Amino acid sequence: MTDEQRLPAHRPEQPGDVSAERFTAPPSVRSTAGLTPDRAAGIVRQSSSARIVGFLTVVFVSLFVVGYWFYELGAPLGLSEPRLEEEIEHQQVTAVERGYNVYQANCARCHGPNGLGPEEPDAAQVGYIGPILNSQEKLFTHLSEAYLRNVLEVGGRYVCGNPNSAMPVWADTGNPPGPLNYRQIDELIAFLRATSDVTYEIRDPELNEPIIDPATGEPRTFTGWRDPNWRPEPGATPYPACWTDALGGGGGGESPGASVDPNAPTVTVTAPTGAATTGFEPTELTAPADTAFTLVFENDDATAPHNVVVSDPGGSPVPMGDTSLFTGPETRSYAVPALAAGAYPFICQAHPTTMTGTLTVE
Repeated sequence: MTDEQRLPAHRPEQPGDVSAERFTAPPSVRSTAGLTPDRAAGIVRQSSSARIVGFLTVVFVSLFVVGYWFYELGAPLGLSEPRLEEEIEHQQVTAVERGYNVYQANCARCHGPNGLGPEEPDAAQVGYIGPILNSQEKLFTHLSEAYLRNVLEVGGRYVCGNPNSAMPVWADTGNPPGPLNYRQIDELIAFLRATSDVTYEIRDPELNEPIIDPATGEPRTFTGWRDPNWRPEPGATPYPACWTDALGGGGGGESPGASVDPNAPTVTVTAPTGAATTGFEPTELTAPADTAFTLVFENDDATAPHNVVVSDPGGSPVPMGDTSLFTGPETRSYAVPALAAGAYPFICQAHPTTMTGTLTVE
């Protein structure tokens, strides 16, 4: 077939026309001899398979996105907990359990292993000098996270404004720096603020493995101190900023927290300068049996805080009012109730191994 026959219409040659070859693909490309019906069907099947694979891929990706959404944010109807909240709870449990070990290693020697201070069952023998921490009244708002952090970074002088407070600086950012880093401070605060409705495991400080109780074969556990449901009575007075004010003492003076009878018999004990090493003077006191008397404590030591606490033969402290530590020179008097005949040990809770004595009631 000629070029003229393939053209839709014949155009007469014009002057100046230049003949040119038509552009066309080579014969090998234009040939359809290799595209057999089977080959054509195979191409169709491959195209169909590709569409199916693409559809399944879209379905899989969609299901994955939906599943991951529920994994992150929680399934409907509360079937699962959001991953972020679950991780926060896990980290909180870890912080409390580590904080327990920080407390036992650094704080229990003054505040007691249960945070009861002078009210610990063995307070008379051990000599816990720190105030009570395990108190719902204090934990409700007084021992807040901000307050605890300030005390740990500044020391006991932040609590009652006492520059001679026995409470040291614990944070390594304090002045002078203490032994605990920011992570340990956070964990200690988490333990002190832990609620009593959660049970935690006691773990080895080095291995972080649960400590097994040999009697039961189960991990040893503890619960937090703070009752999340506790509320003060309506109109109750907030816990005072200085813990000694809660005892009625106010930080010093005559007869803190007790009413002294000026006509009662008097027994006097002295803490001389350097008493932390030398002890009380005298170490043997005598009082009448079945008669209330006044115990006069003359603290002449300006280098360290001291106190005097009398215990009954069973180890329980004798009620004497506010027996908080104070630095001398200062004298305080305590109203001691009538005691039965017997031997009553007395100690300074700040120096329970060197400042000891015996009150003989006869």
